[in-house]
Amino acid sequence: MKRILSGIQPTGNLHLGNYLGALKRFVQLQHEADCYFCVVDLHALTVPRDPKDLREKTMEVATLYLAAGLNPEKMTMFIQSHVRAHPEASWLLECVARVGELDRMIQFKEKSKGKGADSVSVGLYTYPVLMAADILLYQADAVPVGEDQKQHLELCRDLAERFNRQYGEVLTVPEPLIGELGARIMGLDNPRKKMSKSAGSSANFIALLDDPDTIAKKIKRAVTDSENVIRYDPEEKPGISNLLVIYSLLAGESIPALEQKYQGVGYGQFKRDLIDVVVDHLVPIQERFRELQQSGDVERILAAGAEKASQVADETLSKMKDAMGLLPPSR
Repeated sequence: MKRILSGIQPTGNLHLGNYLGALKRFVQLQHEADCYFCVVDLHALTVPRDPKDLREKTMEVATLYLAAGLNPEKMTMFIQSHVRAHPEASWLLECVARVGELDRMIQFKEKSKGKGADSVSVGLYTYPVLMAADILLYQADAVPVGEDQKQHLELCRDLAERFNRQYGEVLTVPEPLIGELGARIMGLDNPRKKMSKSAGSSANFIALLDDPDTIAKKIKRAVTDSENVIRYDPEEKPGISNLLVIYSLLAGESIPALEQKYQGVGYGQFKRDLIDVVVDHLVPIQERFRELQQSGDVERILAAGAEKASQVADETLSKMKDAMGLLPPSR
């Protein structure tokens, strides 16, 4: 089986875009490949975080992984910082990476925009290398990524290839898995920008733990256009096109079928039906989430996952260190 690795940062509120672009795919992939899914808490440290909030969000994301349908008997789930090989492998790869490569990272440019050098952490600059270490430690064949992470995966591939040229064939060069539909769910308040956990307004997204009334209000207020025609056209009609993608992915109906179904029907009825689709999909996840919170199972699953992940990661790390000429410890 192919090996796949991916992870989500424990920051902000996991939303429908995270679910449709990542979590829902994780649930499917666990039946098709040898999957490792982590909560990348070390990445969250690139900007200051409240320690208590970070711990709570880390557990929340892990619990939502399971509530959404990830099965510990089908995949390996762990917290990034529980596997010590990650930061160590990152340093080894930093010694292979080039400053020019990191200078070109678009996300760093966007997140550091308008800030002076004294206010931006080194971690924000180098975290694409840590991301590469996350992937390469598990010899992943493929990585499910959104369009905004494609550049980081290209860097990961470049680092793996350069490491192999310099030190021998040690690392697997991963391929991207980019979903055509749903890889980029747009904001409800601004359908020309991606739905984001860090959006300035909660009207931008539907959080996975939003109650039904909140979901209804956000969908009713979602930006559309004045045409009142339900047609998929991301350029001319980004708002309704985004809602059609959400409806299609959650209901399992094709967009052409939905266009036909709502021909001659206004946005009001379409949005009311979409509210029912979203609520029907999220409420069971929320109920399972609350059950898991009370069960104590999440901590046990994370401990077992970290133990298994550490065995795989430590093996790769040992090969990397040996290839680079680092002296092993005396036994």
